[in-house]
Amino acid sequence: MTIPALILTVAVVALIAVAVYASAAIGSGVYVKAACRAATDEKVIALTFDDAPDPIQTPRVLEVLRQHHVQAVFFCIGNRAEAHPDIVRQIVAEGHLIGNHSYSHSNRFPLFSRHKMQLDMERCNDALAQCAPAGNAMKLFRPPFGVTNPTVASAVKSLGYTVIGWNVRSFDTVRNPDAAFKRVCNRISPGSIVLLHDRLPDSHTLLGRLLEYLHDNGYRVERADRMLKLTTNPQTDKRQ
Repeated sequence: MTIPALILTVAVVALIAVAVYASAAIGSGVYVKAACRAATDEKVIALTFDDAPDPIQTPRVLEVLRQHHVQAVFFCIGNRAEAHPDIVRQIVAEGHLIGNHSYSHSNRFPLFSRHKMQLDMERCNDALAQCAPAGNAMKLFRPPFGVTNPTVASAVKSLGYTVIGWNVRSFDTVRNPDAAFKRVCNRISPGSIVLLHDRLPDSHTLLGRLLEYLHDNGYRVERADRMLKLTTNPQTDKRQ
């Protein structure tokens, strides 16, 4: 391979790597500006749960949160909300916030056309509104798998959503609870937003351990919208 060809190959590989990172790392901010942590020196963090609601585990997670007097944000999948509306209503009734996590949570969601993606997001919003009309007033969105791209950016902007990411990922879907617990404890810092899942068999146990650790180490847990000081709906702002 000639030197110019080698340089071109390296440049192409580098561009591909940057594009993959920009899409896969929600905190990169390349395509979508996502709130991934709060700028604060206070020992305060926020807990977020993806893939709600689950008929078995979500009530268990809610019970642990209730015992510790903690509120969180649950990013709900629309078709699951339709299947278990009572649980969505319980989430909201207990002071938690619900967010849009797409209707289908399809593996192909990042590849949808803008029209199809927007319809999917709107369908999730409609499902949540049927369960708890005031529950998703903040218009929060978390893309499936945390993947962003120009299409996601366009749909989010068009629908007036605020994207909530994270800076501490537990990897609780692929690691055992002990490993997930250690990962979170080793990475939290003031203003962190933690990503968990409420559908896993040990989700409530992991949550209980985390809350005890946070309490013992002087951390306070706030709902993400409050920690980030999100007080208005971007779409409401547009109408003013």
